[in-house]
Amino acid sequence: MSDDGHRVQTKPGATGLRPVAPPRARRWPAEWEPQSAVLMCWPRPSSGFDRESENRAGDCLLEIAACISRHETVLMTLPACRMTHETLIETLIHHSGNPDRIRWIPIAANDIWFRDYGPLTVFEGERPILLDFSFNGWGGKYPHEDDDRATRRLWQAGSFGPVALESHPWVLEGGSVDGDGNGTLLTTPQCLLHPSRGHPDCSPVEEMLNRTLGIQRVLWLEAVVIPGDDTDGHVDTLARFASSTTLVYQGGSGFPDTKLREQFTRMGKHLARFRRPDGQPYDLVELPSPGRLTNLSDHPLPATYANFLIVNDALLVPQYGVASDSEVCRVLGEVFPDRTLYPIDARPLIQQYGSIHCATLQLPWGVVPA
Repeated sequence: MSDDGHRVQTKPGATGLRPVAPPRARRWPAEWEPQSAVLMCWPRPSSGFDRESENRAGDCLLEIAACISRHETVLMTLPACRMTHETLIETLIHHSGNPDRIRWIPIAANDIWFRDYGPLTVFEGERPILLDFSFNGWGGKYPHEDDDRATRRLWQAGSFGPVALESHPWVLEGGSVDGDGNGTLLTTPQCLLHPSRGHPDCSPVEEMLNRTLGIQRVLWLEAVVIPGDDTDGHVDTLARFASSTTLVYQGGSGFPDTKLREQFTRMGKHLARFRRPDGQPYDLVELPSPGRLTNLSDHPLPATYANFLIVNDALLVPQYGVASDSEVCRVLGEVFPDRTLYPIDARPLIQQYGSIHCATLQLPWGVVPA
């Protein structure tokens, strides 16, 4: 065990654990860099779905997988007891642009939100390393034991080839951080410093982000509390890097609540104060608001357009059946002019309080064998 408390194994099946020195020249790549695959999880009753909503969510995930498969591999985990792989492959072939790029992996899981419990990948030189952080169900809100073990089980099954795996005891959810690939990370204190995550203040968090992800600068964004959000302010629902010089963020003009609109306005002003490493302000792009969405019990749902997914040569954009859907496609089409844009009806996912980015996790080029 190293002095930052993590363990590393160098290949699946290895029984010995060796101490490692602090990483050198470590880099966490940006989402827009070349990818080898995207991780997804098939819905299951333990995720809180009834049969009807599970079917709707499955159809939504199939559409997402089909779009991704036209550009790269999809690793879809599924409960072996619920569906044979032949049936799943047949269904995926029916929906998919490239079924050869979709791989099924039977594995236990509690929930579909792979973004938060899957591995984050860093590079030391050209060598990828998978980081397996602890996951505690968003501060103990939901069952999470199988989710917390998912990365190691996938690695032990050989899903990532010979790529090394590091296990870290501290809690970090993938949706709580966003990076530019050059050492700058965007996050919110509401989540990363929440008492349920076990991080007392900024300094030790920044030190650990440096040691694990190679982060040189942390931009702490005061989060807007979107009604229905149960992540304590994940940044991927609020603001994202679109490039090393551009930040895209969710606007609040469509919300009827005056105080909530004011929070979004303050967030935009806070983003305007951030500076790039060269001292220049970021180019800011405000996204239209989907407004207030509710479930059948009139409980608010945390719908946000910032939860888009970047894959190789493409962009998947959530849609919520509202007037601003077409406008956000226009705006993001201008931000990402060289990518094919896929509008995805994300209403089956938002009913479970997540969206496209939450349900997917990209793996950089070189992680998944071709």
